[in-house]
Amino acid sequence: MRFKALGVIPARWGSTRFPGKPLHPIAGKPLLQHVWERCQKARKLEMVIIATDDIRIAEAAFSWGAEVALTSEKHRSGTDRVAAVAKKAAEFTHIVNIQGDEPLIEARLIDRLVDELRRDREIEMITAAHPFPAEADARSPHQVKVVLDGSGDALYFSRAAIPFHGAGRTHGPAAPFFRHQGIYGYSRELLLRFVRWKLSPLERAESLEQLRALENGVSIRVVVTDGGSPGVDTLADAVALERELVRGSGKTPRRKRLDAQ
Repeated sequence: MRFKALGVIPARWGSTRFPGKPLHPIAGKPLLQHVWERCQKARKLEMVIIATDDIRIAEAAFSWGAEVALTSEKHRSGTDRVAAVAKKAAEFTHIVNIQGDEPLIEARLIDRLVDELRRDREIEMITAAHPFPAEADARSPHQVKVVLDGSGDALYFSRAAIPFHGAGRTHGPAAPFFRHQGIYGYSRELLLRFVRWKLSPLERAESLEQLRALENGVSIRVVVTDGGSPGVDTLADAVALERELVRGSGKTPRRKRLDAQ
């Protein structure tokens, strides 16, 4: 079957910390539209679909020209939502799950993951990571860390600072801390298997669903980049990002009330 990659952006209204986050205006556009426009610049995706369970998000996305799939409110995670789209998209061999709250996602990163999947059809799952700019940042449990093997595959993901840097270290430089970036590429077959597996013990302990793949024997290739894009988890994050975007463009912020707000 000819290689074809589909990009899916899962988006839901009911965020605990930031309800309505996908349509929160940042520099004159909804947060989700920023993500979608970045994905449109990726040259290696055949199509990009926004997957949502909320008609407000769907109507807004239609208004800026996006393809939209309405999915069930019962999905536990964005991955389940992405898999629901993949199940009906049998013409695609690979799926890229792009976080709906990373408005600065690099199109080049998306293309790099797709190129790697195309180059090596043995890869079932792929993600990305970059070195922490400061070792102290790796101590935060809100930042997910990953350690790699010699082939560039993930050994483990954790909210703890891994690898442990002992005080008695004497030989050579310390292994770097890598921050995991929440973008995933899968073979379609692997994704559909993944969502049928039960939550695993390590996944429950760390609240990291990628550990379900490792516990079921799936190798996860990790593309290492120089840096990553910030996510928007809170209103404060959105305000800070808008300031950065406006500063970079030299424009004055435009406050626009959306009907969905």
